Amino acid sequence: MTEREYFARVGQHPGGFVGKASFHMVTAFLNGYDQHALRHGGHGLTGWQDWLAARRGRDCNHAWPGQVLHIALPHGWDDLWNLPPEDEQHAIKVLFELLNEFIAEREAAQGAPLSD
Repeated sequence: MTEREYFARVGQHPGGFVGKASFHMVTAFLNGYDQHALRHGGHGLTGWQDWLAARRGRDCNHAWPGQVLHIALPHGWDDLWNLPPEDEQHAIKVLFELLNEFIAEREAAQGAPLSD
């Protein structure tokens, strides 16, 4: 299974991977995935923060979850821990769309899909 296939599966049913499908829980899961991959010689999410800043057209002092929220919720948000349910669902959807684009571009640059 490629990373894109894996992330697509997680994105379809995030609650099956993190319990309650909240933006915070999904980003924590992805941070764990990243650290595990890096520790074991994988690419993890290397370049993701820079890619998001370029995709957004500007950087800020937020870590990558904040960058995703800026893209998903351009009107802003009051409290990351208490997003309205519709914003939470939209942010998770956009997160996995962006992640798919990022991994696709990385695969294209490397010439082949990355397997686990």
